[in-house]
Amino acid sequence: MKKIGLVEHTFVMIKPDGVKRGLVGRLFRRFEEAGLKLVAARMIRATEEQAKNNYPGTDTWLKKMGEKTLVSNGGNIEEVKKAYGTDDLLEVGKVIYMSLVKMLTSGPVILTVWEGEQVIKRVRSITGGLEPTVSNPGTIRHDLGIDTPVLAQATGRKSLANVIHASDSYDEAKREIRHWFGDKFKDLGNYELMDLSGLFDESW
Repeated sequence: MKKIGLVEHTFVMIKPDGVKRGLVGRLFRRFEEAGLKLVAARMIRATEEQAKNNYPGTDTWLKKMGEKTLVSNGGNIEEVKKAYGTDDLLEVGKVIYMSLVKMLTSGPVILTVWEGEQVIKRVRSITGGLEPTVSNPGTIRHDLGIDTPVLAQATGRKSLANVIHASDSYDEAKREIRHWFGDKFKDLGNYELMDLSGLFDESW
């Protein structure tokens, strides 16, 4: 791919539930069919420290997680307090944070980097919203997600098993790629996507 325009890299993680459900190939296919190019991939079993550092973990971020939880509960702060033991949204965010860490360390994950024109925005569009129940039809989380906030809270998990994680901004993509692949990230994308004519290219 000739790197012109808004070609970017983004980070995508297939979470343990996506791996355990055998969805890896289907998820890769979604991005490949959109014309995006895979430039790095590996499977690991994340440590607790690695999982924690996947997220910003700042007070602002934690409070935002708490606010999202309040919205998921229809704005009913009493329901949030009942489920999380507090109505302090910062503290709710901390509970969710540790639940996310526990989920990411519950099995192997697939770490990937994708390349393409405005790839961050496009991947987020393909992935869909955080909650499968309200994500747009045709997105990964709508079509393949089976968890709900009610089920997550009822089973004590506090966070959703929603198959996949994707960077939500340029800065987050840069931070997450550095975190999972190191400061010396190797972009292996110096190849051209091949159509049928490529089968007759003697160079390979």
